[in-house]
Amino acid sequence: MTQAPASPPPSRRRHDREIIALAVPAFGALVAEPLFVMVDSAIVGHLGTPQLAGLAVAAALLTTGVSIFVFLAYATTAAVARRVGAGDLSSAIRQGMDGIWLAILLGLAVIALTLPLSPWLVEVFGASDTAAPYATTYLRISSLGIPAMLVVMAATGVLRGLQNTRTPLYVAIGGFTANGVLNVGLVYGAGLGIAGSAWGTVIAQISMAAAYLVLVVRGARRHGASLRPDIAGIKASAQAGVPLLVRTMSLRAVLLIATAVAARLGDTDIAAHQIILSLWSLMAFALDAIAIAGQAIIGRYLGADDAKGAREACRRMVQWGIASGVLFGVLIILARPLFVPLFTSDQSVQDTLFPALLVVALTQPISGVVFVLDGVLMGAGDGPYLAWAMLVTLAVFAPVALLVPALGGGLTALWCAMTLMMAVRMATLWLRTRSGKWLVTGAAR
Repeated sequence: MTQAPASPPPSRRRHDREIIALAVPAFGALVAEPLFVMVDSAIVGHLGTPQLAGLAVAAALLTTGVSIFVFLAYATTAAVARRVGAGDLSSAIRQGMDGIWLAILLGLAVIALTLPLSPWLVEVFGASDTAAPYATTYLRISSLGIPAMLVVMAATGVLRGLQNTRTPLYVAIGGFTANGVLNVGLVYGAGLGIAGSAWGTVIAQISMAAAYLVLVVRGARRHGASLRPDIAGIKASAQAGVPLLVRTMSLRAVLLIATAVAARLGDTDIAAHQIILSLWSLMAFALDAIAIAGQAIIGRYLGADDAKGAREACRRMVQWGIASGVLFGVLIILARPLFVPLFTSDQSVQDTLFPALLVVALTQPISGVVFVLDGVLMGAGDGPYLAWAMLVTLAVFAPVALLVPALGGGLTALWCAMTLMMAVRMATLWLRTRSGKWLVTGAAR
């Protein structure tokens, strides 16, 4: 009689359930964020080309400025998850409140800089004379929502640390819906133009932050955690975030260098590069969802003094990352003839894009491992190592990428340099996880 196939070990099934429960809602929330800009673009685009150009400049400045503070989510997730693992929910929420207070202070500082510097920033970014007034208007109004955006980041980190990624998904969906309705009503109904789009987004962001604060305040009262700002706690949150800030800025530098090199290769190459980068970013959202699950799960295991459980979870998530990368790579190759024409009908752009896209497809398993291990080490609170590893990666990538035009290379050569960048990241992260030095247990690292 034929034996039934062996079922996976109970620990593997448990890890799979945890990863799916956290990663799927996290992916939905991550995808919802860029939809804000897409909705604004679709609505403002009907006002005219100068308005849309102004929005593009302002949105790029806002996205770049806010993205460097993503450590508010990452560091808070790891710190809260550790305390959850240790069984101290009051301390976990208190840690989260420190992150939220830090977000408010940083947001107010950014407003103080952005309001007077908006015209200069728009000019430096290269906005045309016709687009600059619209860009300045949108940037000044939208900057008022930056504290709310940073609070959303920190509060999302709190809920992720509490092993809750469903609520951020619901809040993101609500915010996205409100943003669309408000934009249509204020831009066209109230006749406010691009200013209406900015105000609609600000109101939606403040509403999201308010929803998060209500949840966190309820949790604090339930578990007896103080809501008052604690200078020592805020300072500790800032110190924990500095290495992750260095890591994020180094990664942004890699992407900026790649775009600058592609621009030097010519209009055809930069157009193809933008399409590939958009697709690469979309796949990064999916892989980052697994990384977010890793931050929450690893932090909880280490807080519970379960180094063995953390190792097992890490091993299983790496397998998920590899499998996801293989799946994405196959999908890119098979669907390439279908989705590329949706982006461009220019045959020269398509011809330039195809071989570079093949490189991206073949290296997706590497990306899967990188994103997962990045999340694992963030969950372990290993920020200083992540900062140094990303600086080493930048030091390797920059000269190689800058040599591409000098040596007569094209877009495919540039994406080979991007592959080298990901390979270096994978090597540095794999060496760290293999060493076991990240396995620091306890309620605080």
